[in-house]
Amino acid sequence: MTNHDSRHIETLAVHAGRTPDPATGAVMPPIHLATNYERDATGACPRGFEYTREGNPNRQALETSLARLEGGAAAACFASGNAAAAAIFQALTPAQHVVIAQDTYYGTAVLLKDIFAAWALEATFVDATDPEAIAAAMRPQTALVWVETPSNPLLSIVDIARAAAIAHAHGARLVVENTLGTPVLQQPFEFGADLVVHSTTKFLGGHSDVLGGVVVTNVVDEFFQRLRRIQVIGGAVPSPFDCWLLQRSLKTLPCRVRAQSETAIKVARFLATHKRVERVLYPGLPEHPGYLTAKRQMSGFGGVLSFTLKEGAAAAKALPSRTRIFTHATSIGGVESLIEHRASAEGPDTRAPQNLVRLSIGLEHPDDLIADLAQALGEVPQPEPKPVFPGGRLLRTPGMPQSG
Repeated sequence: MTNHDSRHIETLAVHAGRTPDPATGAVMPPIHLATNYERDATGACPRGFEYTREGNPNRQALETSLARLEGGAAAACFASGNAAAAAIFQALTPAQHVVIAQDTYYGTAVLLKDIFAAWALEATFVDATDPEAIAAAMRPQTALVWVETPSNPLLSIVDIARAAAIAHAHGARLVVENTLGTPVLQQPFEFGADLVVHSTTKFLGGHSDVLGGVVVTNVVDEFFQRLRRIQVIGGAVPSPFDCWLLQRSLKTLPCRVRAQSETAIKVARFLATHKRVERVLYPGLPEHPGYLTAKRQMSGFGGVLSFTLKEGAAAAKALPSRTRIFTHATSIGGVESLIEHRASAEGPDTRAPQNLVRLSIGLEHPDDLIADLAQALGEVPQPEPKPVFPGGRLLRTPGMPQSG
């Protein structure tokens, strides 16, 4: 079942979940900062709101917008992407089993390995680009199959339709992490997904100024009702102002994402020909192993790419400090372009290669971004020669320890 709205996504981004304020006629909705709401003489709350943890006009409007953009039945917003993921795992019961892509967001993997393992929620990490690997990992107690496509930071592509078929054949739900795809480029419900997750911090927010997450469901069933209860009772909800900021940002989402995608493919093509670059990870390049799958289930390839350097880890770590337009910072999806040595950000348990650099493409002109990378990727700096006397004896510089 897909909750299809025939209007184009540009129209939905501007209008879904929005009506003029009934009290004032304001086109832009007000920010409802109240934590509680007036009851009537019977003690009921006739306007539909009682306490802001349970519901808020700004959050209700945002959830409506996000559900419509994804073609889902309902959405539950959270204070972060990790909180959204955690709520899904909390909605399971101990001893249930999750099959999850090994190439998934680092924070999601940590949740399963460090937090939920303590209460006997089992997880099997597989190469989700191989449907047979997903099928082989299924058990009678498997409740969820979790995939991320495109993945962060390796940009691997999972065939959503095949993953959904495997999950459903075993009575499990398919969750698709669609942060890099965004509803503009990819609609997982059209390929059989049951739940879609986003870090709304990234492309949906798009301005690097608001933290959030969302779970969108294709059917309002018992599982989603349990997830909604975790949202309300657990209280990891976004503030009214955060919801207002996200609503504002959604209006430009299609324009931003498409512009970022168009620039990203140009940057990827430039890097693919550079003599210092070993490999470019971007599903828009025909040589990418997931290119045909991405082309089938996406309308564009997104604004994130990674590449590896031939010279290894030291060169990859040094590169971000050499850029002038790209900002050396963590995150993706904002209007400003970012660069990061991903392994350093994730720590010792990272799956990112040590020579990998991740780029998040913003809204700058592609020629400027390419020029910035070109100057940053200039000739490999050669180590300074050690000064010697004419006879070949080492010249000791100040601070150099005496040789032995």
